[in-house]
Amino acid sequence: MMLFAGVLLAAGATWTPPAWAQRDEGAITPEETMIIFIIFIVAVISLFLYLARHSIRRQRTEYDDSSYDSKKNRDYEKYHSDWQDDYQEYGGHKGAPDAPDYYGILGVPPDATPHAIKSRYRELAKEMHPDVSGGASDTDMARINEAYEVLSDERRRTEYDRGRE
Repeated sequence: MMLFAGVLLAAGATWTPPAWAQRDEGAITPEETMIIFIIFIVAVISLFLYLARHSIRRQRTEYDDSSYDSKKNRDYEKYHSDWQDDYQEYGGHKGAPDAPDYYGILGVPPDATPHAIKSRYRELAKEMHPDVSGGASDTDMARINEAYEVLSDERRRTEYDRGRE
């Protein structure tokens, strides 16, 4: 084919490439596409390195240097909330003689360890959760949560035990 094109050109004929081989002025060549792709990858890597600079250099941040309660005891944040302090659905007030039996609700003896209370709470939460057992048990779940909130906090547990005596 090249020989034939060379003979035609030597004879004075002009040759133009076919329409599919001609380049449009606005078209992007494969080399330009590769350059754009490489620039994009470099930009993404640069952004990642900028955002992760403290972790990569193992530098301490302001959060690491400060002392927050949530950093001290992460289980406390997970299983305690402030809304239970004002929650009076069952008519029991703090220090009231008709306070509910939290040990009976959780099914643990009064001398149970915090680990036993926590594991029993988790068992009951799995059984009684409204998503698992239906909407009728949401009050039971609230009672279990209230019992666990009181019995898992040492200060509130001692106050509760004094009130029972």
